[in-house]
Amino acid sequence: MATLSLPSSGTISSTSKPGRHPPLSSPTSSSLTLRPRTLSIHLRCSSSSLFGPSLTVPTKSRRPRKITPISMSMEAGIGVMGTKLGMMSYFEPDGTVVPVTVVGFREGNIVTQVKTEATDGYNAVQVGYRRVRDRKLTKPELGHLEKSGIIPMRHLQEFRLVSVDGFEPNLRLVIDEIFKEGDLVDVSGTTIGKGFQGGIKRHNFRRGPMTHGSKSHRALGSIGAGTTPGRVYKGKKMPGRMGGTKRKIRKLKIVKIDNELQVVMVKGAVPGKPGNLLRITPAKIVGKNIPKN
Repeated sequence: MATLSLPSSGTISSTSKPGRHPPLSSPTSSSLTLRPRTLSIHLRCSSSSLFGPSLTVPTKSRRPRKITPISMSMEAGIGVMGTKLGMMSYFEPDGTVVPVTVVGFREGNIVTQVKTEATDGYNAVQVGYRRVRDRKLTKPELGHLEKSGIIPMRHLQEFRLVSVDGFEPNLRLVIDEIFKEGDLVDVSGTTIGKGFQGGIKRHNFRRGPMTHGSKSHRALGSIGAGTTPGRVYKGKKMPGRMGGTKRKIRKLKIVKIDNELQVVMVKGAVPGKPGNLLRITPAKIVGKNIPKN
């Protein structure tokens, strides 16, 4: 019977009993120095049975789990949530026609929670929007809002800021105090879902000839070589689900703020269809209103 042992000291030694089997190594004793993290392995063999390896792995203490830092993007300032109402044409005093998106504001935009580095590891302000009935929310959601004595809110979003001084729960955000006419804002929302679409509509592919015997019209065509690489590369543009994703349109100009109607007119188009939720924040300009790092 031969035994091969890997002790913790980091050497390999072989021994054999006088008998049928020769020693595993040369007659002269030899040792090989290994790294200190080597495991111990015992191999047993006999002439009457097959090789029966038995692996003995010493248990090690688990390393402490690394906590990943918060990777939320920093905002240039506190923002608000609104509802897309539609698009229209706005005539400026000099007669210029500007296409604008009208954003309305329902009851809400109330600070529901203030997070600090001491309590949560980062500075952020949580804002609630759109009042709903109590039965529309779950008990944990109601309990979270009742801590600060806030009415039930449908949407809760966080705005990560450099400093949260001056914010407290149950503080109502006023649009006039946050934005002014002529300011640049970033508007984000969910785009209109288009369902499953082909390559022409989804990726602006060109179609093939429709006549002269062509049998390739709107089909995708080749998606890669055969033997090499013998697979389809990841990220290949192909037919699939289109729309229904979160998008942000940056640096849109506020054309008009109407306090009586509680609407804001933003130049250009924004994601989503009328009735969708929008998130409006001051436009981020690196080095001006947000730090370079």
